[in-house]
Amino acid sequence: MSKSICFYFQVHQPYNLRTYRFFDVGKRHFYNDEYRNRTEMRRLADRCYLPMNEVLMEQIKKYGDKVKFAFYFSGQAIEQMQQYAPDALESFQELVKTGNVEVVAGTYGHSLASLHNLDVFKKQVTEHKKLMKETFGVTPKTFINTEFIYSNEIGADVAEMGYNLMVTEGAKHVLGWKSPNYLYANSINPKLKLLLRNYKLSDDITFNFEKDMISTESFVEKLNEINEEVVNICVDYDNFGDRHDASTGILEFMKYLPEKIFANTDFEYAKPIEMIDKLQTMGMFDAPIPLSCMEEERDLSAWMGNDLQDDALQTLYSCASKVKRSKDEGLIRDWNALQDAHHFYSLCTKYSNVSPYDYYINFMNILTDFKERLSN
Repeated sequence: MSKSICFYFQVHQPYNLRTYRFFDVGKRHFYNDEYRNRTEMRRLADRCYLPMNEVLMEQIKKYGDKVKFAFYFSGQAIEQMQQYAPDALESFQELVKTGNVEVVAGTYGHSLASLHNLDVFKKQVTEHKKLMKETFGVTPKTFINTEFIYSNEIGADVAEMGYNLMVTEGAKHVLGWKSPNYLYANSINPKLKLLLRNYKLSDDITFNFEKDMISTESFVEKLNEINEEVVNICVDYDNFGDRHDASTGILEFMKYLPEKIFANTDFEYAKPIEMIDKLQTMGMFDAPIPLSCMEEERDLSAWMGNDLQDDALQTLYSCASKVKRSKDEGLIRDWNALQDAHHFYSLCTKYSNVSPYDYYINFMNILTDFKERLSN
């Protein structure tokens, strides 16, 4: 039986917050740096989205249904493309229309709600599902949580929402001797099947492409070392032309990869949802403690655990019940954007490239104003 390779691309762009001082509280209710948001989205569209979409469209025209991909789009990315880069959004819509792309479900706001408030989590998933239907005309069937965050309980919650397949991190500390290259099941509700990210091959594109001079030949060699059933390559889409400039050859790498895979391996491209019918589960994936795709630890310390992060998260999610009662679309839009995991990553004291203390003051000023608006 042939082996399967699934490519997952995450399209997410957080809203950048403007400088928001204490004296702005109660007076100015606009939190975003519009110039920076417009500039960054336009840069992503021109350097990454449009040229990489062209690469994928050329592959689809050349190979037909032999090439398939999966995409997660955050609500913030869709909103900003609608506002600043409608040509990029139209390009994605054309890709989805081919039928070669599976649009996957997730949280609307790229949030950490699955760890903090089940009602908010369900609401965000519902809103994301609605947005995908409105934008692309499809209803997602596969679920990917923010940063591949997963636990047995989160998986059971996702199954309760009606999903039969979820993709998470192939974390070594959970797998032990087992391989990430099989289909597994949730240990609470085995009806939820699990595909696991192959972090070694995913990281070759994300982190090692320039450093290790990854080529189609070397990538295919690594694929041929895998004897198991399915390999899941999950990367941020902005790797293709933005994080890795086009001059590095990353677009050419992706352009010629299918040709090398078809000629030199037993792998076939597949959509994740196809794996449910194709594969048998190889047992349970037991994760009693939440995991993620972040760093060597594969834990939550990038977003939670220090005093700044925990205070900001507690303050934010203390607003949940009032937001639930609100009908103010502006408040709800800000609520979704403020939940973005990016904000709490910026409060991490381990490796943030901005001052987490300055970011905390700015973010908490915004939350203070947000809470006042809720009360009024």
